[in-house]
Amino acid sequence: SASVSAVFSSDSFETANMGDVTEYFGLFSLDRGLEPYKDHFKYRMKRYVDQKELIEKNERSLDEFSLGYLKFGFNWDEGCIVYREWAPAALEAEVIGDFNGWNGSGHKMEKNQYGVWTIRIPDVGGNPAIRHYSRVKFRFKHGNGIWVERIPAWIKYATQDPTRFAAPYDGVYWNPPPSERYEFSYPRPSKPKAPRIYEAHVGMSSSELRVNTYREFADFVLPRIKANNYNTVQLMAVMEHSYYASFGYHVTNFFAVSSRSGTPEDLKYLIDKAHSLGLQVLMDVVHSHASNNVMDGLNGFDVGQSSQDSYFHAGDRGYHKLWDSRLFNYANWEVLRFLLSNLRWWLDEFKFDGFRFDGVTSMLYHHHGINMAFTGNYNEYFSETTDVDAVVYLMLANDLIHSVLPNATVIAEDVSGMPGLGRPVSEGGIGFDYRLAMAIPDKWIEYLKNKKDEEWSMAEISWSLTNRRYTEKCIAYAESHDQAIVGDKTIAFFLMDKEMYSGMSCLTEASPVIERGIALHKMIHFITMALGGEGYLNFMGNEFGHPDWIDFPREGNGWSYDKCRRQWELVDTDHLRFKFMNAFNKAMNLLDENLMFLSSAKQIVSDVDEDKKVIVFERGDLVFVFNFHPENTYEGYKVGCDFPGKYRVALDSDTWEFGGLGRVGHDVDHFTTPEGIPGVPETNFNNRPNSFKVLSPPRTCVVYYLVEESSSENTSPSFNEAADTDSAMDEIEQSRSESTGYENFGR
Repeated sequence: SASVSAVFSSDSFETANMGDVTEYFGLFSLDRGLEPYKDHFKYRMKRYVDQKELIEKNERSLDEFSLGYLKFGFNWDEGCIVYREWAPAALEAEVIGDFNGWNGSGHKMEKNQYGVWTIRIPDVGGNPAIRHYSRVKFRFKHGNGIWVERIPAWIKYATQDPTRFAAPYDGVYWNPPPSERYEFSYPRPSKPKAPRIYEAHVGMSSSELRVNTYREFADFVLPRIKANNYNTVQLMAVMEHSYYASFGYHVTNFFAVSSRSGTPEDLKYLIDKAHSLGLQVLMDVVHSHASNNVMDGLNGFDVGQSSQDSYFHAGDRGYHKLWDSRLFNYANWEVLRFLLSNLRWWLDEFKFDGFRFDGVTSMLYHHHGINMAFTGNYNEYFSETTDVDAVVYLMLANDLIHSVLPNATVIAEDVSGMPGLGRPVSEGGIGFDYRLAMAIPDKWIEYLKNKKDEEWSMAEISWSLTNRRYTEKCIAYAESHDQAIVGDKTIAFFLMDKEMYSGMSCLTEASPVIERGIALHKMIHFITMALGGEGYLNFMGNEFGHPDWIDFPREGNGWSYDKCRRQWELVDTDHLRFKFMNAFNKAMNLLDENLMFLSSAKQIVSDVDEDKKVIVFERGDLVFVFNFHPENTYEGYKVGCDFPGKYRVALDSDTWEFGGLGRVGHDVDHFTTPEGIPGVPETNFNNRPNSFKVLSPPRTCVVYYLVEESSSENTSPSFNEAADTDSAMDEIEQSRSESTGYENFGR
C-alpha cells in the first residue's frame, strides 16, 4: 500500500522479502479492523525479526546484548579496571579524574573499528587504581581540534558539589567494598492480578522543607502505602537528572540513581524494604528523550557528527521542540545496546519489578503527538507518520523485559491509543502489559472546570471510563502528578479551593463546599478505579486530598520547598477531615484486595440515568450504585443484577468514618426479584435477569455483594473498616521513635 511504501522510504529501508511472519498476527483475530493494515504489520514485524536475528548473530543473544553494562563504562576485570566508551566522532580520547590528578596524558584510550574507545588501568598495590567514590570524566578531541570533558555515558553515579550553587555534576566511580554493598534479603513479591499503584516521588515525600532520602522514604512512607492497601509502588525521578524541577524527565545520566536522595545502596534498601512489605516496585523509565544538557548529559557526546555516529538523530528529527530535549536514533546498534542494557541494569542490579515507560506517544510517531488530536481513525496509527524504528525498539524492550523477568509489569504512557500497544509481541503487538488511560483525568478536569453539577452527563462519564480496547489492559487514574504541577490543581483543590485551608476541622460544621468536595472526591476516584481499567493509580498525597499544587524550588519562588513536599500531618491529625478521604481510599483498595473486581473481565453498565444522575454497573460479581445528584435521595431504587439471592452492602461512601451521614443501613438484606424470561435479555430489567431495591442518597456510592448461601447470617465483609492494615502504621510510629534526626516527622 502507499502508506507502507512511505514508511519504507521514510525509514530508508528497502522493500525486502517479508518472509512468513503471519504466525505473529494473532492480533488480527481480536480486531478485524486491522486487516487493511496488514502490510504495515508485516513490515514492522519483519524489521523486528530481522533486528533480533542480527543481534543473535553478532552478540549471541538478546540477553547477552543487554548486558552491555558489564562491558561498557567502568568494570573491574582480573587485576585492572577496564573502561569502554562509544564515541566514534572522537579523534583522541583519555580518561581523567581524581586518580590521575585530572591529567590524562598517561591514560590514553584506543579506538576500534566500531568507534569504541578502551583502556585497561592496572591495579596499584593490589587495589583498584581508581578509588571508590572518586570523580572521573571522559576527555576527547573532536573534529575541530577542541578537547572536551564529559561524564561517562555509562556512569553508575553522579554527584554535585553541595557547597556551590548550580554546580555541574561529576561522574563518580562507584565500586563499594563488599562490606558497604547492600545485599537483598527479600524475594520479589508475586505479580498482582491487578496493580493498585502508588505513584511516588522520593525527593518531595518529606513533610519538611528539603529533599527526602531513599532510606527515609523506605522507613516512613512505604508503611503508609502498605497501610492504604496498595500493592505496587511506582517511583519517579530515579534516573539522574540535573534539573530537579524536571520531575526527573530530563535525564542526564541513565545508569545513575538520583544522588539528591542518596546512593545506589540506599535505593536498594528502599526496594528491598518494599519487597518485604509485599509491594512491587516499578520505575518511571525515560527512553523517549534525553536532557539537552551538554556538560553533564548524554548530549555532550554529540559534537555535530552524523546520526549513525551519535546517540541522537541529527537536525530537527533529533530535537523535541516542546520539551527542549534530544531524541534517540533507535535504529543505531549502539543506541539499542545502551537502552536495552539500561533496562537490564535496573532489573538486575536494583531488582525493580517493571517499568512505566514515559512519553511513548512521542516515540511512536515522527510528529511526536505535537498538535495532533487522535480521533481513533486507524490511518492515524499506521502510516508514514509511524516511527517504525521506535516501534521495533519497544518490541525488543518488552521482549527482553519479559524474558528476563516473566512476571514484570510494563506500562506505556500513551495518549494516542495505538491498537496493539498492549498485546504481546508474539501476536504482532508492541508488548506492553498495560497502557495509562490518559483521557480519564482530562475528562474530570473538564467537568470540574466547566460544568455545574447538574450539567454532568452520566452517559459521557460512563463512556469515557469504558472507552478502551478489548483485551488491552489499562491503568485508570483520576489524577496523577501531571494534574498537580504548578499552574494546575488537584481534584481536591478544584472541589474545595481556599476552603481547604479553613474548613477541614471536624470541630466545626462542614460547609456545603467541603461537604460536596469530600463526597465527590471519593466518588470520582472510586468510579475511576471500578470502571476505568484493569488497574488503578494514585499520586502520592491525593489519597487524602493533599492541598496545593506542586512547585519545585526555582528562581521564581525564591528556591522554596514549601510546595515541594507532602504534608502528612494533615492526614495524621485526627480532628482534620483529610482522614475521611484517606480512610475511603484505604477501603476501596481493600475491597479489591479481597474481592478482586479489578481483574475481572466482567464489566456491565446496566443503568445510566441522566435525570436522576445515577450510574449502575457490575464489576465481577459486585453491583455498584453511584448517585451524582446533588440533592435527590432515591428510596427503593431498582438496580439490575446477574445472580439471584441476597445482597448486602460491601462498601458505602456515606458512612460516618468516611465523612458521610450514615444514611444507608448495612444490616439490611436486599432480596432479588426475577425479571422477564430467563435467557432473553430484552425481556429483563435493564438487560439484567434479576433486580433488587436500594436506598441511594445524593452524592454517594454504594457497593453490594451477593451473600453466599453457606455464609453465616451475621457475617459480612468489613470493607468499611480500615483497621486490617493498622499494623503497617504502627511501623511508622516505631520508626519514628527509633529515628535520629527525623523527630519532626508529621509535626
